[in-house]
Amino acid sequence: MGGRAAPIAMKLMDVKLKDLNAWVLSRSKNPIHIFAAICRGHDRFYKKYIDVKKGEIGGVAMPLMAYVVLSYIWNYKHIKQDRWRKYH
Repeated sequence: MGGRAAPIAMKLMDVKLKDLNAWVLSRSKNPIHIFAAICRGHDRFYKKYIDVKKGEIGGVAMPLMAYVVLSYIWNYKHIKQDRWRKYH
């Protein structure tokens, strides 16, 4: 096999961009495993940014900013049409 690790044994942060598609396809598609991965990500984020001794606004601001950006993307078509109107 040479010096390359199997894609399934690698963590997401260790995967090169050219190998990302193969890594994603090699992961389990079981809903239980997907839910477990989401829970692990949430727990990691919570421990790193929220559950700290000296917490700041950054931990709460990141999900809030992500929500603002996603809602703008989802509503962009409607916002764009409102912008093109001459009279309201």
